[in-house]
Parts: sequence; structure tokens; C-alpha cells
Amino acid sequence: MSSFPTDCCESHTSKGVSRRALLLGGATFAAWAYLPKFARAKDGRDPRFVTIILRGALDGLATVAPIGDPDYAALHGSIALSLDGPHAATALDSFFALHPAMPEFARMYRDKKAAVVHAVATPYRERSHFDGQDVLESGFGGPGRVQSGWLNRALEGLPRGERVMSGLAVGPTTPLVLRGAAPTVGWVPPYLPQAADDTAMRLINLYTHRDPALAEALSQGLQIDKIAARDEAMKPKPGMNGPGAMRLAAKGAARLMAADDGPRIAALAFDGWDTHANEGGAVGRLAQLLGGLDGALAEFETVLGERWRDTVILVATEFGRTARINGTDGTDHGTGTIALLAGGAVNGGRIISDWPGLKLGNLYESRDLKPTTDLRGVIKGVLRDHLGLGERVLVEAVFPDSGAVKAMQGLVV
Repeated sequence: MSSFPTDCCESHTSKGVSRRALLLGGATFAAWAYLPKFARAKDGRDPRFVTIILRGALDGLATVAPIGDPDYAALHGSIALSLDGPHAATALDSFFALHPAMPEFARMYRDKKAAVVHAVATPYRERSHFDGQDVLESGFGGPGRVQSGWLNRALEGLPRGERVMSGLAVGPTTPLVLRGAAPTVGWVPPYLPQAADDTAMRLINLYTHRDPALAEALSQGLQIDKIAARDEAMKPKPGMNGPGAMRLAAKGAARLMAADDGPRIAALAFDGWDTHANEGGAVGRLAQLLGGLDGALAEFETVLGERWRDTVILVATEFGRTARINGTDGTDHGTGTIALLAGGAVNGGRIISDWPGLKLGNLYESRDLKPTTDLRGVIKGVLRDHLGLGERVLVEAVFPDSGAVKAMQGLVV
């Protein structure tokens, strides 16, 4: 199983949060129980929503390349994508092309079940991974504001109905996006060992007959967690964010979400996207990572089965990377990037972008893709139209400070 080093010395792990967690298939698995009710739509839909966070800053210009921009090829140099050659990019329209490592996403796009939002960013304009991830996951306009996440607050604000909702988090630590003040029990808080054990046993009992292999993985993970509790020096094993691990994490989450009594909302976090050196173009390090992400999306589609038609997956990262490659055939910390949407409920087959251009005068601080779309507007549009959250809840609770950011229209069918 492949693994990739983290080039930046800055820690990607929230301070004070234990890394002890339930390991499933090479990726860390944290199960959280929520009590809010979820209102089933009048048309009988039973929506699922998944957030996938790519920690380390994704090169959006390398993933969905603006090959129609006359300045792109020179800026991205040796790693620029092309429509020609043995590893040709996939044309999405007359201007943008998708990285060849993502054929499943390309298929979903053709089937109008996937979309791209380009030149997008959170409100954050600096280049610290730690602070950028804090803003991405907290939903606030700046770092260090709160210890809860926007997805957790969205869970609390769901319209009430007949169905019990549960949330699922998968990552090296429970993502901030799913942490908060809602009544929860889980794997990460070290001060709730008994509650964590009880939650684990409930999950194991639930899936012993439905999915014995998954139940066994959960049981083994619990034993690892207990060992780690006795040895705080124990660290997660390498390879947790390789392509195979992404697929396994997605498969495990999708198995749970496919069940009638399973969680409806999930957050997954994958590290390793910090491509300062040897990023690679159509092949190489980034290509392997994108292949893993592509496989994870395909696993959700396959395992969710008929639930896929009511699913939206959002893929986001803390910020983008520089428009110009550096001296080590990589890209440094930037600003504007992409967000991806996939799922049967996505109004896809579109590139959504107010393209700013890549001429020097159009770049943010003369180095980055200039963001023209606020990521919060994208998420608001999905939460409103897919999960039924009201405008007031979105502005006052889920994304405070965002009154001027309008929910994007028409993202779901």
C-alpha cells in the first residue's frame, strides 16, 4: 500500500486531540452517535451527505486543468496536463480538462452525476495548513474561533422528523468538521473511555450478522485502541493515506451508510496532499493520490447501491497551490483551488466557475489562482437543497459571519 511523506513540517493534527482511534482497513475510523431527528423528504427521498477533506492543499490547476487558458502551460511547466500524448487529460468542456487518474469521476461527470467548482476558497487568505484546516472545518471566517465544526452544527440544525440520525467520521483524528457540543460519544475523547467502548460494542453487535468482516475489523480496531491507551507513544502505521487506504475507508463508511439504520452523514479526512516537490503531472505522486480519491468515490457509488441516487459527496481542501511550479517540480502553498461534487443527487456535468484568468496581473498576490467563489456558498447550497436546512440556520449557526455569502443555486436535483 503506497504512502506519501508530508513535505511541510507543520503539524496537521489538532493540538490536544488524541490519535487513539479505531483502525479499519488502514484508515482511522471514528464512530459518533448523534440524536437529532432527520425529516424524510415528502417525495420519499432518504438523503446521504459525505464530506471528504483532502488535508495538505490540493493543486486544483493540476486536477482540473484550464487548458484553454493561454497562460496555464507555461506556469505549470513540466507538470502541465495536455489533451495529447499517452497520458492525455480528459476534456470536460472546451476549456477545462480532468486529470487522467480520475476516470470514474469523468464517467460520473458525463452521466451528469458529478460537477466541479473552480477558483474556489474558504475566507482564509494565509498559507498555514493548521489555520487553513481550522477555517475549512470550523466554518468560521478566521482560525481559532471555536472547537466545533460546521457539519456538527448542521446536524444540530436539521429539521426534525421521524428518523434518528447518526454521523460517521473517518480520518487520522476525528475531523473538526464533525466535532462539537452535540451529545456525542466516540473514539477520540480520552476522557470517555467507557462511553467509547460502549459505542464500539454497539457497532460490533449491529454488524456481526449483517457484515461479519466489518464487525471483525471493528473488533480488532477496538483491541488496538485499548493497546494504544496503555501506550501513548503508539502512532498510526504508515500507508494510511495511500490509494488503497482511501478506497477501504470509503468502502467501510459506505457499508454503514447503506443500512436502513446507518448514519446519513459522514466526514472522511485524507492526509498527504502537500505536494511541494515531485508532484508529477499526468503520472507521479499526485496522480496516485487522485487515483485513490477516484477509487473512493467509485466505492461509495458501488456499495451504496440504490442509496447512491440520494447521495451528495463534497470534496474540499484547505487552500490551493501556486500557479507556477517551483524549482523541485512541485507547487507551494496557494489560495484558489477546486471543490468536487459527486453523487446521484448532484446536478452535474458542469464546471461552475467565474474564471479569473492566469495572467500575472490576475493572480492573487501575483502567485496564486485568484478565488472568485466562496466555498461556504457551495456548502450552503447543498445543505439547504439536499438536507433541508433553513437560511437562518445556515447563516446564524452553521456558518456565522457569512451573511453576505449566498447559497449556490441548483447544485442538487
